[in-house]
Amino acid sequence: MTSADADLKVLHARALTLDPARPQAEAVLAGGGRVLAVGGREEVAALAPRARILDHRDLILTPGLAEAHIHLVSYGFSLSELNLHGARSVSEVQARVAQRAMNTPAGTWIRGGGFLLSELGLNEYPTAAVLDEVSPHHPVLLYSRDLHLSWANSLALRLAGVTNATPDPEGGRIVRPLGTLLEGASELVARVRPVPSEAEYLAAAKAGADDLAARGYVSAHTMAFEPPEAPRALQTLAARGELPLRVWATLPHARLSLARDLGVGLNPGGLFQWGGVKFFADGALGSRTAWLHPPGFADGSGTGIALDSPDLIRELGAEALRLGLTPVTHAIGDRANTEVLGAYDALRPLAAEKGVRLRIEHAQHLRPEDIPRFRGFTASVQPIHLQADGAMIRHLLPHLTETSYAFRSLRDAGALLAFGSDAPVAPPEYRANFAAAITRRDDEGEPIAPGEALTQEDVLWAHTRGPALAAGWEDEGIIRPGARAAFTLWDRLGGNARALVL
Repeated sequence: MTSADADLKVLHARALTLDPARPQAEAVLAGGGRVLAVGGREEVAALAPRARILDHRDLILTPGLAEAHIHLVSYGFSLSELNLHGARSVSEVQARVAQRAMNTPAGTWIRGGGFLLSELGLNEYPTAAVLDEVSPHHPVLLYSRDLHLSWANSLALRLAGVTNATPDPEGGRIVRPLGTLLEGASELVARVRPVPSEAEYLAAAKAGADDLAARGYVSAHTMAFEPPEAPRALQTLAARGELPLRVWATLPHARLSLARDLGVGLNPGGLFQWGGVKFFADGALGSRTAWLHPPGFADGSGTGIALDSPDLIRELGAEALRLGLTPVTHAIGDRANTEVLGAYDALRPLAAEKGVRLRIEHAQHLRPEDIPRFRGFTASVQPIHLQADGAMIRHLLPHLTETSYAFRSLRDAGALLAFGSDAPVAPPEYRANFAAAITRRDDEGEPIAPGEALTQEDVLWAHTRGPALAAGWEDEGIIRPGARAAFTLWDRLGGNARALVL
């Protein structure tokens, strides 16, 4: 390689390659979007003497950060919605809603989210009357941080036709007195909100993707639970050359027949790829809808809500595999994980034949005997949630404390760890994932299963190479010849970061 093409670049940095054959390097040669060589500075310079030098010797170069679980377009929308993260009382929620109402024309919907019942000091579900006090003339729909519970005011319920006589929908529950909607019941109100325009979807998709790229991410796995207009917007951005990330997308299992008819399958080319089919085995901890084995929640609120059945996951999971798509299942409670593991055991032979790694999202609260069953599966987990969940785990699931967020045990059992945030449930903040996975400390400073702590290098792998392998991308999450030239530059691991895509 003696003639210097204009696009050849040599990166000088302390490179942590995650390549076992050469774990560290001083220089990386890149061109045409690919890594061409890795080695010492003089060694690489001799290969391309006229290449442009990018001198980052004071920084650490790693494979690019990946966000392994996000609702990307919903996150983009959330950036302009009412933010209730950190609200510590009902009165604080009221104050934030009142402030938004003051600056919003009457009759316009107010949507927001990010609260936790436990952080608001609530032992009961909130009612519409509380929101009516500060916003009687705006329909209000607020989502809990886990998105498995919504809180509506009376005007929103009235517009949706929800009354005390409305029956619970399948897969959901209307709490009485009215105001709180669990799981699928939220859709009763959400569906009467004005539908965003194509331009608004595109703007939200761009906002979410640009925000991730600015944080240092080079790829993302977007996890369904969004209207079809959301992935369509991402595809449009990719076609226009305006998508700054590589995106691996999942579709809801209800749309699987459409995917089959349209011939949607594994399509690794380009920056947007359909890769998975999403199922929900249960709800979430904070909403008391996670599916649990007895004795259930320690406050007596039951054993949660079962959603997609193991039989459905087996049946449609097999169909997804035959299309080359990955079954991806949300499972938070210990019973949900037990049932999904049973369904996946039946799918193992077909998954092996297709070269697909079955995937469980969250895997938060586990029975000890189920952990070895994760061997060969992807455990797509979100350490950042440990910080807010710690107090709830001690209060609601004391018998599962030592096997909650069991990262080290899952890794040692042979699971592939892939880290994300579940944004907009939590911000896509890799620093919080580093802190939570390494220190195992929650927001109250208390430890949660400290024996499950990971090292800094473990977290880096789970935020780079792990998500790449989960998506079937052998060419990402590693710095070696032939890999995608998509990197993250750090002042220190877990510190300030920025993306560098060549």
